[in-house]
Amino acid sequence: MSTMRVLSLGNAWFPEKTGGLDRVYMELMRAFPRVGVDARGLVVGTEAVARDSAGSIASMAPANASLLRRLLAARRATSDLCESFHPAVMAAHFALYAFPSLTRLSRMPFVMHFHGPWSAEGSVEGLHSPGARAQAAIERAVYRRADRIIVLSRAFGEEIVRRYGVDPALLRIIPGGVDTSAYDGLPSRERAREILGWPSDRPVIFCVRRLRRRMGIEDLIEAVAAIRIHHQDVQVMIAGRGPLRAALQGQIDALGLGANVRLLGFLPDDQLALAYRAANFSVVPTVALEGFGLITLESLAAGTPVLVTPIGGLPEAVSGLSPDLVLPASGPQAIAAGLDAALRGTLALPDAQQCREYVERHHRWDNIAARVREVYAQALETHS
Repeated sequence: MSTMRVLSLGNAWFPEKTGGLDRVYMELMRAFPRVGVDARGLVVGTEAVARDSAGSIASMAPANASLLRRLLAARRATSDLCESFHPAVMAAHFALYAFPSLTRLSRMPFVMHFHGPWSAEGSVEGLHSPGARAQAAIERAVYRRADRIIVLSRAFGEEIVRRYGVDPALLRIIPGGVDTSAYDGLPSRERAREILGWPSDRPVIFCVRRLRRRMGIEDLIEAVAAIRIHHQDVQVMIAGRGPLRAALQGQIDALGLGANVRLLGFLPDDQLALAYRAANFSVVPTVALEGFGLITLESLAAGTPVLVTPIGGLPEAVSGLSPDLVLPASGPQAIAAGLDAALRGTLALPDAQQCREYVERHHRWDNIAARVREVYAQALETHS
């Protein structure tokens, strides 16, 4: 297998920013050399980017730079790397930073990784950005130049066709992955709780999300208030940071759930793996715009089953393991019913071995990266 040279435009550098897009980008860049892809990347971030990526990824500009400065830097850095590296294919994970190089994109094979409708995220969060129309125009312009578009799920394939008029023939569905080796050798649930200082004599439910409207954390807290009548000792641990922290803490206090729900803040990867392992099960209560949900795979890799709302690509992430992991609806009532059934034992949850085997078989990053390489090869063949 010959080596393929790829220039890959990201958004921000994980863990300087901890979104799903940035995680997928980082993991693919790490896996590419093992599947015959020589990739060079560009993101916004600090000088640590080059050091942490062993020089394969460079920072175009600081993440807090003005929009104009970032766009000019993206155009200049992309042009310089094309001249020095001579990539066979260009890929992008965020339309904004591909936009300044539209002319170049028309001259070479281009693959777009679609992680969600950037222009719609603000409205879902209850924000009405005057720039949403411009964002949508940027997205349409970039997607129109793509030879192939990779989506994480069938649901997001339908989203990009409906919202941007993309040709369905260009779409290729490749799900997210998980670094299963990071979850090797985890201690028992009891030992994980001891290390984290979590209670050993109560059922624990874990949730990790950015604290934003579309993540459904408010619904989860309301669901806990409903089930506490029958499960007084339930403990829900919520990891993540975001603009809703104060409001969520106020909701917890108002409902008298201080002994049942804790906001943990940001957890680094080593503690995150332990948190998944320490829980009886985890939950993803999303209400909108979920392309896939890498956290589902992380939980399963730790041997912990995960309940999800039927939003976006979440059902596709877990239904192959067990359709019972998909709640019938989003919202407090459906979440409460699911939590109650799982705690009572009337909902059959897969065991730790079944969870691990599922992600090993379907979602190892090397396998995902190999499938991405195949799509890049298709774009190269089509364009030429």
